Amino acid sequence: MIRFEHVSVTYAGAAAPVLRDVDVRIDEGELVLVVGPTGVGKSTLLGAVNGLVPHFTGGTLAGRVVVDGRDTRTHPPRELADVVGVVGQDPLAGFVTDTVEEELAYAMEQLAVPPDVMRKRVEETLDLLGIADLRDRPLHELSGGQQQRVAIGSVLTAHPRVLVLDEPTSALDPTAAEEVLATVTRLVHDLGVTVVLAEHRLERVVQYADRLVEVHRDGTVTDGPPHAVLATSAVAPPVVDLGRLAGWDPLPLSVRDARRRAGELRDRIALVPPPAARRDPSRTSDSAVLRARDVVVRHGPVVAVRGVDLDLAGGQVTALMGRNGSGKSSLLWALQGSGPRQAGTVTVAGSDGAAGTDPASVPPARARRLVGLVPQTPADLLYLDTVAQECQQADREACRSRAQDAEAPTGAAELLSRLAPGIDPGAHPRDLSEGQRLALVLAVQLTAAPPVVLLDEPTRGLDYHAKQILRGIVERLAAEGRSVVLATHDVEFSASVADRVLVMAAGDLVADGPTSAVLTASPAYAPQVAKILAPLGYLTVDEVADALDRAAP
Repeated sequence: MIRFEHVSVTYAGAAAPVLRDVDVRIDEGELVLVVGPTGVGKSTLLGAVNGLVPHFTGGTLAGRVVVDGRDTRTHPPRELADVVGVVGQDPLAGFVTDTVEEELAYAMEQLAVPPDVMRKRVEETLDLLGIADLRDRPLHELSGGQQQRVAIGSVLTAHPRVLVLDEPTSALDPTAAEEVLATVTRLVHDLGVTVVLAEHRLERVVQYADRLVEVHRDGTVTDGPPHAVLATSAVAPPVVDLGRLAGWDPLPLSVRDARRRAGELRDRIALVPPPAARRDPSRTSDSAVLRARDVVVRHGPVVAVRGVDLDLAGGQVTALMGRNGSGKSSLLWALQGSGPRQAGTVTVAGSDGAAGTDPASVPPARARRLVGLVPQTPADLLYLDTVAQECQQADREACRSRAQDAEAPTGAAELLSRLAPGIDPGAHPRDLSEGQRLALVLAVQLTAAPPVVLLDEPTRGLDYHAKQILRGIVERLAAEGRSVVLATHDVEFSASVADRVLVMAAGDLVADGPTSAVLTASPAYAPQVAKILAPLGYLTVDEVADALDRAAP
C-alpha cells in the first residue's frame, strides 16, 4: 500500500537531511507506529505519505514514495485526497468550517459524495467518536480534546484507504484515547484501512501496533516488530521499561501481558513499602501562595467551573485531571487572571512582597510575576521571528538578562536547551514541531519565576526524554517553594512528579488527595506500573527499581 524507496528529505538551508535513505514497505491493513524523539522528523515522514512533503513544505525529496500505486512526485496532495486522510498535531489549524457537523461533511463535499451518503456517514462518525452532543457547537468553543476527536472524524467520513495520524491522542483523556484507538483498530481489522500513526505516549498505543518505525536523530530509521525495536529503542513506555528491569524476554507490550509475568516480581517487593511522599513535607510551606474561593466561569450558557475552592501551597506539585471539557483549562485561566471569571476571588502572595493580590486586577507584566501560564496552544504566545529573539525578549521582560545579572536564575535560552536540545536559535517559532513550540513557551514563562506556575497539557508533543527534563524543571520549581499545577491527561507523568491530584468533572472538583491514593483508586487514571503490580501501590518504574534495591539481601 505504501512504499518508501530510499527516501531522503532535506529542507532549504538545512545542513543535513531530516530523513536519510528511508526504505520501508507498509502493507494494506497494517497499523504502523512511528516513534522517535521530539523534533526528529516523524511529522516529515508522515507528511511524505500524501505528498505534503515536499509539495507544500518545500525542500528536496530524493527517492520516491508510492501510495496505492501513485507516485507522490507526480501526484500532489489533492490527487491523493481520496486515498489518504491526514490528521495533524494541531486540529484547530486544519479546520475550515465553523461547526462540528459542517466540518465532518466538508471533506465529502470536496469529493462529491452524494448528500444521502454524506448524512449517513456524518451520523455514523458522530456516534463512533462519541461527539453527537457536539453536533451544532462552534469549533472554536470546543476543548482541545474535543477538537482532536472532530479532526479525526472529519477524515474518517471520507472513508480513506490510508489514515495518517500525528499524535492523535495527545489532547485526549485516557478514556477518550481508548475510544479513539478502539475506533482506529476497528478500521484496521474490519475494513483493512492502513494506519500510519506517530505518538509519544507509547503506553497508549504500542500494544495495537503491527510494526514500529523508529526515526533516529541522524535521519535514519529502524523498522521491525514492536518487541524487537523496543528492545534497544531510546524511547519506551513504562511497561517495556519494567520488563527491561525485570529481565523479561520477550518484552511485554500491554498491561495484560505484564501482569501474567509479574507474580515473581510482586513477591520480591511485597514486603517493601512504596515511598510515602515524593518531597519532604518540611519543604512545603504552611501557608497557601494562592487562594481561590467560589470561582465560577461561564462560556455563554455553559458553566465550565462551578464554585471551586482551592488552596495551592508552595513547594507542591499538583496534577489537575479530568475528562475533556471538564473545566480544567477554564479554571487555570481564571486563576491566572486573563480568562473570564464571573464570580469568586483569587489572591496570590507575590515574590515581590505583595500579599493577597488578584492577578486579574494588575497589569499583565505584574500578573506574569504572580502566576505564569503555559496554554494548550503555546504558539499563541509566540510573536517574534526567531527562537533567539523570543528567548531574549523573555529575559528582558523578566529582568533576567544573564549579561546584566550573573547570579540570575536560568535564562530562557538555557532552559530551552535543556528541555528540547538541538533547536536552531535562528529558526522561526512557527516552523518548530508542536513539542518544540511548547518547550519554547515553557522556557519563556519560567523566566519570570512566578510563585505559581500553571501548565496546561505540558507534556503534549514531548518524548520520554524531554518529559524527564521537564520533570527535573518542575521539581526544581517546587524545591524553590513555588506551587506548580499541571492540567494533564498524562497519567504516567503525573505519577512521576505530582504530590497531589485533583480531578474535575462537569466544572466541579470531585477528588483531591495524595497522588498514590487518587490515581490507584481509578482504573482510568492508574499508571501502567500500578495496574501491573496492584495491589502493592507502586506508581513508577523508578519506585520499583528502588524497592528491588531495598529488597536485595
